[in-house]
Amino acid sequence: MNWIDKMERKFRGRGIPNLTVYVIICYVVGYLLSYMNPSMLSMMSLDVSKILQGQIWRLVTWVIYPPSTGNFFLFVISILFFYYPVGTSLERTWGSFRYTLYIFSGLLFVLIAAFITYFITGGFVVIDGMTYVIGGGVFTTYYVSLSVFLAYAMSYPDMQILLWFVIPIKMKWMAGVYGAIILYNMISYIRVGLWVMAVPILASLLNFVLFFFSTRNMQRYNPKEVHRRREFKKAMAQSRVNPATGGITKHKCAICGRTEKDDPNLEFRFCSKCNGNYEYCQDHLFTHQHVK
Repeated sequence: MNWIDKMERKFRGRGIPNLTVYVIICYVVGYLLSYMNPSMLSMMSLDVSKILQGQIWRLVTWVIYPPSTGNFFLFVISILFFYYPVGTSLERTWGSFRYTLYIFSGLLFVLIAAFITYFITGGFVVIDGMTYVIGGGVFTTYYVSLSVFLAYAMSYPDMQILLWFVIPIKMKWMAGVYGAIILYNMISYIRVGLWVMAVPILASLLNFVLFFFSTRNMQRYNPKEVHRRREFKKAMAQSRVNPATGGITKHKCAICGRTEKDDPNLEFRFCSKCNGNYEYCQDHLFTHQHVK
């Protein structure tokens, strides 16, 4: 049992149901403010220098920044046909607690990265003699929202969607394309000296990396486990050798030892009730004693 499972058992029921709806409400408020009162929206951004001056509300209010402040039509499309169905489906799959932990951990990583970046740079970077101020618009929820899509693709890799409502494509390939775009953006920023812009991208996706590895069985990469599997395959290969002919056989009965080379008409089946990969010929498939 991994650490997420342990936390879920301990804090079951502490998740926020319908969290996707609340996130969308925050985005809508931020989108409206960007048009009606941009100055007020800037007062709610994640600006560490302002936070250290006493504007502590920015520790929370920065989450209202929408993933995009561009065309309103594209904003509605992305919410209705992308974020809402993906987020709600992922919450039903994972449960409220795990989904809440995923979202909040992504936000926390971005918040920590903003403070670390500020203490390292002092709030500005110099490139080719020009000074660039690290404002509140650098650290947003854009890539946290994107991590929800990546998590969904991990949960449903073979689900097919219509790209641009026309092209059928599987989620795993879409995730691969987005991953390549993210990597390209990070490399582009670093090459021109704007490594600060790559920090929020990396921080926003740490929750995906953390959840991905915590839900995978890493024990199979253990050197002892690799050696055990190699020895098992070697032993199985030797057991397939027909002593009479010295050739390799595809099937061998675990009871009588007969193979397809003994009788081409023999049929072989694996027993689903035996604890292990035991194969039996047609004469012993229903008469053998199950291995437990």
